[in-house]
Amino acid sequence: MKALLLEDYNKLVLADLPVPEIGDQDLLVRVKACGVCGSDVHGFDGSTGRRIPPLVMGHEAAGIVEQAGARVTSFAPGDRVTFDSTVFCGECGYCSRGDVNLCDHRRVLGVSCGDYRRHGAFAEFVAVPARISYRLPESVPFEHAALIEPLSVALHAVNRRIPPPREPVVVIGCGMIGLLILQALRASGCGPILAVDLDPRRLATAAKLGAEHTIDAHSDVVAAVQDHTGGRGAAQSFEAVGFEATVQAAVRSVRKGGTVTLVGNLKPLVGLPLQDVVTRELTLLGSCASKGEYSAAIGLMERGDVDVSSLISAIAPLEEGPQWFARLHRGGEDLMKVILKPGDA
Repeated sequence: MKALLLEDYNKLVLADLPVPEIGDQDLLVRVKACGVCGSDVHGFDGSTGRRIPPLVMGHEAAGIVEQAGARVTSFAPGDRVTFDSTVFCGECGYCSRGDVNLCDHRRVLGVSCGDYRRHGAFAEFVAVPARISYRLPESVPFEHAALIEPLSVALHAVNRRIPPPREPVVVIGCGMIGLLILQALRASGCGPILAVDLDPRRLATAAKLGAEHTIDAHSDVVAAVQDHTGGRGAAQSFEAVGFEATVQAAVRSVRKGGTVTLVGNLKPLVGLPLQDVVTRELTLLGSCASKGEYSAAIGLMERGDVDVSSLISAIAPLEEGPQWFARLHRGGEDLMKVILKPGDA
């Protein structure tokens, strides 16, 4: 099969690789669309340490079941499916209580971090456990279904603590996850929503998708939030970047007793305004991946309650993957989500 192989850091090649073998409880999926995640772009140059070559990356995908393992009863060849990026064991204590994103034996598609290597979906075929797979409605195009994985991440972040109704909420960072968090909040009836970003084009998209107010991050973000909330601050903030400045803005934008949900993690360590957290009795929540929000994400997409089409910047054949990765890594363009399509998909 054809696959986009990270042969070395900063070097992607279209390679011929064996079709993956599947176990009794697995599916072999013919990939029809796979999105390029920001983590793939950062893994491309080795900066995360979680994409050690050689590796087939890609975890935001959808396709058609080509073959089902002997013990699989819930899927059959020809079924349209998407699948979780988290390969959880289903047996540990965390899995038993439903916290599959915290699985003791968690692996992630398209990730190689030294402890394991799990090839992903930038290929004509990918092998996935049936337990992490979900049936797709005919009405959801494969290109849109490739965004179900990031939408589930956004839904999980909102579900960590749903903001109180009719109270102001701040979303800091209007990249893919931030804009999906914004839409998940809107679908949950939350708001008014204040969106913060450096890029005026992304702020314009945030306004189109339902943000009542947009704030240029070059300005005094905390002062702007205070101005839009009658001097009280927001009830809750969602940080979808992962830099020190944005984490601090997220903490200082909420009122006393407020909640800060941390989703972005570009930096392993950031400075925290500890006295703000302690003396104003804030609640800090971390949010990692998702834990069963796929069905809800599929439902939102099927009903048209979220708009993903405006977040797709380009759809290209897998063969053009190296060029698109180079452009995304270089930056400077107004690119949100690039979808790669293997073979004749």
